[in-house]
Amino acid sequence: MNDGNATGRVIQDLRRLATGAEPGTRLPSVRELTARHQASPVTVAEAIRRLVGEGLVETRSGRGTFVAARQPERRTPDLSWQTVALGPRRAGEEEMQALLALPPAGAIPLSGGYLDADLQPAAALGAALARAARQPATWHRGPVEGRADLRDWFAREAGTGLRDDDLVICPGGQAALSSALRALAAPGDTLLVESPTYLGALAAGHAAGLRVVPVPADADGIRPDQLAAAFARTGARLFYCQPLYANPTGATLAAHRRAEVAAIVRDAGAFLIEDDYARDLVIDGDAPPPLAAGDPDGHVVYLRSLTKSAAPGLRVAAIGARGPAGARLRSARLLDDFFVAGPLQQAALEFVTSPAWGRHRRTLRAALRSRRDALLAALSRHLPDLVPPAVPRGGLHLWVRLPDHTDDVTVTAAAATAGVIVFPGRPWYAAEPPAPHLRLTYAAAPPELMDEAVRRLSRAVAPARQAADRG
Repeated sequence: MNDGNATGRVIQDLRRLATGAEPGTRLPSVRELTARHQASPVTVAEAIRRLVGEGLVETRSGRGTFVAARQPERRTPDLSWQTVALGPRRAGEEEMQALLALPPAGAIPLSGGYLDADLQPAAALGAALARAARQPATWHRGPVEGRADLRDWFAREAGTGLRDDDLVICPGGQAALSSALRALAAPGDTLLVESPTYLGALAAGHAAGLRVVPVPADADGIRPDQLAAAFARTGARLFYCQPLYANPTGATLAAHRRAEVAAIVRDAGAFLIEDDYARDLVIDGDAPPPLAAGDPDGHVVYLRSLTKSAAPGLRVAAIGARGPAGARLRSARLLDDFFVAGPLQQAALEFVTSPAWGRHRRTLRAALRSRRDALLAALSRHLPDLVPPAVPRGGLHLWVRLPDHTDDVTVTAAAATAGVIVFPGRPWYAAEPPAPHLRLTYAAAPPELMDEAVRRLSRAVAPARQAADRG
């Protein structure tokens, strides 16, 4: 006897009887239902239990099963008042939700900002977490700024001259950035950003009530002449940038610009928030040191996270600044959530101080190169005009320019219909984009799927290209 089918038959029979009877009507007994459906008493009891959970029937001890009282229809709630109470929507919030949405089943993801599960060191992280959990001190309350030994690791790794006392452990880079913007600026202040720049920085800036002003960047990173002009025009005291493998463009601030950018920030009496998210995502050659390494006077606020290079679940980052700025960062983090959970901090420390961390970085470097090159090769075969002129030497993304007058949002929707998930370029700009782009992530899909992914993308680009030509 198939108990699953029998349960379904009993449920269907009881539902038919209950919906056609008045509340309080007695329904067939367990014995009757057992005989009628050739089911076991356990199966009948399970069917009754499910219908009780639905509120359709009720059991009375020693008396049997009865039709439950009808529940009054729930009034459709009127939530329209919230439109007035909440006011206008903050820019970037819906785009962030779209960016973090999980891809539908069967689609090839080229849109995420994290490593594919195959690239994550799950076994090593699990072992690190297990070791952490066995240490009683892991569960104690630690310093609100985070474990000293973990802060010391971040300080030594960065080679910036920051001390462990200058750093605060945060639950991921986004949390660190949001805290920094609130700590170092007041609503109404100006935040300068590269154009384009990380979508999460735009959203955090708007959430903090800041006036976000874009500064043009090119293949060599932020343009110093435009940055100096922006400081002079706006009086800004805060500049956010990703000097290494910037998201979404993949650009690295050129060596001949580094000193000039630092001098411009210093002369403006401003802070530069250096988001060093990609320090462990090097593919070709060696990465230059952080800008913070050449900053003796505390103009650079340094941020580094383990989330992008290890796993989305390892939400551990550090942010650091010297002087009163560091004190304000510590206060902002304390008000947000007191401190990062001890087991997560200890697990992160166990992982990055074990041989598994070095092995993971070496394996990841080769895997990202394989995926990046596979995506570039697929673009060369199927969409050669989308191959970017400069290949990023690290990071997770390609920034591809669509034909002029193409609507990147339309292409993104068509690509999803074709079974490949990409992300449009428009949300990465604080102002009007100069040209349509797509961000393609090569870390989220294996190399063997890149050709099919670009085939699907080409089917989405073709009609948009034709529409642009007709227009």
